[in-house]
Amino acid sequence: MSEIKVKICGLSTEDTMETALDAGADMVGLMFFPKSPRHVSLTEACKLADMARGRAEIVAVTVNMDLDGLSRIRELVAPDWIQFHGEEAPEALAAAKVMQGTKVMKAMPVSDRSDLENALFYAVVADCILFDAKPPAGSDLPGGNGVSYDWSLLKDLDLKKPFMLSGGLTPENVQEAIRQSGAKAVDVSSGVERDKGVKDNDLIRAFLAAAKSA
Repeated sequence: MSEIKVKICGLSTEDTMETALDAGADMVGLMFFPKSPRHVSLTEACKLADMARGRAEIVAVTVNMDLDGLSRIRELVAPDWIQFHGEEAPEALAAAKVMQGTKVMKAMPVSDRSDLENALFYAVVADCILFDAKPPAGSDLPGGNGVSYDWSLLKDLDLKKPFMLSGGLTPENVQEAIRQSGAKAVDVSSGVERDKGVKDNDLIRAFLAAAKSA
């Protein structure tokens, strides 16, 4: 059994959620960001979270959300994790961790080695750091853009906290990404879509099979 943990992010339908769970996803991400094509309402999120509960860890993905919004997600969806994918300060993560009682993950945009230094400040608070590619110029989305970066930058990185690799991953390149980065956990969204925001069941299965056999 592979030690690689896999998060399928941006799931928005019951069909693709069931596929991800059946195929062995360790974590499933629900997107709470209206600008994203993967955004789900609280009502939809509750149904999807109920499907996943006890089968995979549920991650609520947020972008610069206030504490009231986080509290509502916590109350209705009851995620295992809150992922912060905006410009939130370490203090915001610490406050949410105490108030919401969940584990917290911080997404860090990466393009070169200097970007890794900022992660040290967040690693003090966060339970996991997710390294994602910097969004291309003009993008309204902080993640899920299908762009990549030099995965080898993460090799031998010691944050004293777990980290997850994201950014441009596909069924075809995830094994090489794991080899180059030394990551023990990977996250995918656009890499398992047939159209922007539309997950593909075959790609989900292929990604999980490839990552788990790395």
